[in-house]
Amino acid sequence: MSTVPLPPAERTIPAMLAAMARRHGDRPVFAAGDTRWTVAGALDAAAGRGAALLAAGIRRGDRVAILCGNRAEVLETVLGCGWIGAVAVPINSAAQGPQLGYYLRNSGARLLVAEAGFLPRLAFAGDEPLPLERIWVLGGGADHPLAQPFPPPGPAAEPADVTPGEPFAILYTSGTTGPSKGVLCPHAQYYWWGVNTAALLEVGPEDVLVTTLPLFHINALNSFAQALLTGARMVLEPKFSASGFWPSMIEAGATVVYLLGAMVPILLSRPAGAAERAHRVRVGLGPGVPPDLIRAFRERTGVPLLEGYGSTETNFVIGATAAEQRPGSIGRVRPGFHARVVDEQDAELPAGEAGELVLRADEPFAFSTGYFGMPDKTVEAWRNLWFHTGDRVVREADGGFRFVDRLKDAIRRRGENISSHEVEQVLLSHPAIATAAVFPVRSELAEDEVMAAIVPKPGEELDPVALMKFCEPRLPHFAIPRFVEVMEELPRTENGKVQKFRLRERGRTAATWDREAAGYVVRRS
Repeated sequence: MSTVPLPPAERTIPAMLAAMARRHGDRPVFAAGDTRWTVAGALDAAAGRGAALLAAGIRRGDRVAILCGNRAEVLETVLGCGWIGAVAVPINSAAQGPQLGYYLRNSGARLLVAEAGFLPRLAFAGDEPLPLERIWVLGGGADHPLAQPFPPPGPAAEPADVTPGEPFAILYTSGTTGPSKGVLCPHAQYYWWGVNTAALLEVGPEDVLVTTLPLFHINALNSFAQALLTGARMVLEPKFSASGFWPSMIEAGATVVYLLGAMVPILLSRPAGAAERAHRVRVGLGPGVPPDLIRAFRERTGVPLLEGYGSTETNFVIGATAAEQRPGSIGRVRPGFHARVVDEQDAELPAGEAGELVLRADEPFAFSTGYFGMPDKTVEAWRNLWFHTGDRVVREADGGFRFVDRLKDAIRRRGENISSHEVEQVLLSHPAIATAAVFPVRSELAEDEVMAAIVPKPGEELDPVALMKFCEPRLPHFAIPRFVEVMEELPRTENGKVQKFRLRERGRTAATWDREAAGYVVRRS
């Protein structure tokens, strides 16, 4: 069974749930912890949560922020927002300090759904007032004037007559030369994420899609769309655990898994065990995994990992099925999309020559509609009517694409996009630091690690351990620099701009402090 094709008017959350409930309402579609939904149950969950949101004063177009780990209430809230035409804003559960305050203020969220343990972070969210009017708390009480328990669902609300182009979610992606951008994801984009990913993974009604990835990423949210549109079942695990990964896949009966970045080398670094072959997994999604690790993973576990290309702003645009995979290639352009490789003036480059990847979609609203509250950044990214990815690729003569590197000043670590700008702003708020530059260096896990080059203020000395403690309440744990080097000055251009490419080329030196080598463990709040 392939995905059920829906006409344009039905590519919205309410219409998708209603259409699938009519076709196979009794089929199991979602499981997380003690929660189990059939397709009809998912519709009921959306309608009931939508009613609770309406009772709290949330209306069409209002933003609802979510700061939680992986649990059923997150997906219920996301679907409830879609049901009434509100906009879900799932926030990275590691966000804290100024970054968390930025997400809440930029989105203008009136309501925050949060686990109780995360609420103390609001004290570090900056001095400017937050737009929040109330906070729904999961997992116990909380000492906050806006806090109230996560309410039960209300009597089923009528679905809003939302259109495919209306925003369904705002997902924050890494900033490159500035703050993170809130990607406006319309309802129809979510539909096409499900259609395209399910097609590449060849998902059918007997499949069990198991993800340990967080629901604030499109990858995990998209797993539900795949299950809904194919009659398959999604199982949401609380988090990734190297020791518990294969046992949890066996217990859930997984046939499709989702892996990112360092997860594969981490799994391969463990001693081989019987569980790695005792599973039912037939395929995994593993974008960004080096070809040698894809090969080693398949030889050891029997699971082929699919490469591909997609971004929060676009869709699963380039990819290949398991039978079509080719080492080193991210695949071919999927039906319904167009891709070019261009130079700095957007002129198309010939096959074999590296340039920026730009993308288009045939179907309306298959891509993001822009960046929330950032019209200038929207125009810049979609200039000449093509979305500019900021990624450098090569188009091969046979039509396949090969990823080269990123043009953006962004860092990707442990599957997370990190804004060097945001890390620098926290470092510059330290009273002893005059200047700082943050950039990626390669790690032993074939991914980026965060390095900071720092110039202290005159007469100041900087202790790296004290700097780590300063960063812990102000940055997500994965964004805290692993490497720190104190320098007398940073390389600059004639007009004073820091030449980060020189720092990247220089990399680590004998003077670089490594917190892992020093035995310092970052505290996770």
